[in-house]
Amino acid sequence: MEIMVCICNITVRTYECDSYGHVNNANYLNYLEYARWEFLKDLGFEYSAMVEAGYGIYVARVEIDYKKPAFPEDQLEIKSWSIKKGAVSGIIAQEIWRGEDLLIEAKVTWAFVDKNGMPTKIPPQWDLPGLKPQGD
Repeated sequence: MEIMVCICNITVRTYECDSYGHVNNANYLNYLEYARWEFLKDLGFEYSAMVEAGYGIYVARVEIDYKKPAFPEDQLEIKSWSIKKGAVSGIIAQEIWRGEDLLIEAKVTWAFVDKNGMPTKIPPQWDLPGLKPQGD
């Protein structure tokens, strides 16, 4: 099985920058969340149907290594792919690039939850092959 990598692009907006003139570190969380949403859409994951059925995907942990800053008007490319998946949770790796420069490396641990916010086994209709890392 070939690894599924989702690539999406954003432009840094001035209001996302701090007093140093570069993207505030908290805004990278928004960039990564947007890219994970696009990743799920690319997999064919029906997010609204999942929520309507009483389930959710919660972020349990985020690890970010900041390599280089981004600045207003930078064109950023965000790559997302699955690196681990179990019965109820997994990890998505993400990178943010500006041209040839790697700006951010991140790992986001997620858990599938029921209507009470408790971890639960992923039902088959949302347990898509692209959530599994290559070789699984």
